[in-house]
Amino acid sequence: MTTPLQTENQFVLIYMFRLRSFIDSARNISTMAQCKLLTADNVKSFVNSFDNVLADCDGVLWNGMEAIPGSPETINQFIKMGKKVFFLTNNSTKTREEFLSKCHKLGFEATVDNIYSTAFAAASYLKNRGFNKKVFVVGSKGITQELDKVGIKHFGEGPDILPDDIVSYVKRGVTLDPEVGAVIVGFDDHFSYIKMLKAASYLLKPEVLFIGTNTDERFPSSEQSIVIPGTGCIVEAVRLAADRDPIVLGKPSPYIFDVMAKEYNLDPSRTIMIGDRMNTDILLGKNCNLQATLLVLTGVTYQSDVERLVTSPTKDDVIPDYYLPALGDLLPLL
Repeated sequence: MTTPLQTENQFVLIYMFRLRSFIDSARNISTMAQCKLLTADNVKSFVNSFDNVLADCDGVLWNGMEAIPGSPETINQFIKMGKKVFFLTNNSTKTREEFLSKCHKLGFEATVDNIYSTAFAAASYLKNRGFNKKVFVVGSKGITQELDKVGIKHFGEGPDILPDDIVSYVKRGVTLDPEVGAVIVGFDDHFSYIKMLKAASYLLKPEVLFIGTNTDERFPSSEQSIVIPGTGCIVEAVRLAADRDPIVLGKPSPYIFDVMAKEYNLDPSRTIMIGDRMNTDILLGKNCNLQATLLVLTGVTYQSDVERLVTSPTKDDVIPDYYLPALGDLLPLL
């Protein structure tokens, strides 16, 4: 038999549940009210709200070796308007000079000083720590060439193939370099089981630094029926094997913006982030309290994703302040 006190308690619990649901719904509606399509009606206040532009590259400015139509003209127009533009990419496969060459080839006005990649960030991070040991690199030439520039010794780049079976390989003895003081994991199209084994083995020593360039799950692709796994898949494999969390330098970690802000005296309240990925680009803007974030739909995020955010957002969604089908759609509004 239910007592009056039990009935009252049940009523209170039901009321609290409904109240919490209402608050959560209201919070989501309020949050989504901030996600606006940029139009002629709101573009002036948007443009006047910032002095600095952080632009993601892959999926925003270009796809592969082709510029996304209108992106070069829009970026160059920002520069003509007196905005400081920075090219901020999680891509660790190229040096800053290689990205600069690509920018010029595709029509973007740029200098090497306003290009920040995660390969450059990794080398700078170790240099600023006074690092003087060796680095085991799970990655490509973008990382190793940036390490060369700051005089840090490294090895591991390129294919490393298991000669027979893993049991025989381990029985013969795995040679580990005692001078290794850091493991950097970036994108590596030669990633293999043996590389994961070596990286995790080096990371058994707690004093060995574990650096991940970024945690992007996929690369943008014009082939929507094909999934191209991103660097995050490789970082996660090493993380699980090593049972350690990496120091992630790329978006959405605030590290890369903090370095830029200090070097160029950037005010977060006068800075925006433009990207195609909500859990890296847009989340960086939120993590760093930037003035605004702009999502474009030319990379990994599609119109259907925005429609879902508008109709049924969840508490875990990262909501952009504005969105556009493409960055080039902003040009006629400027």
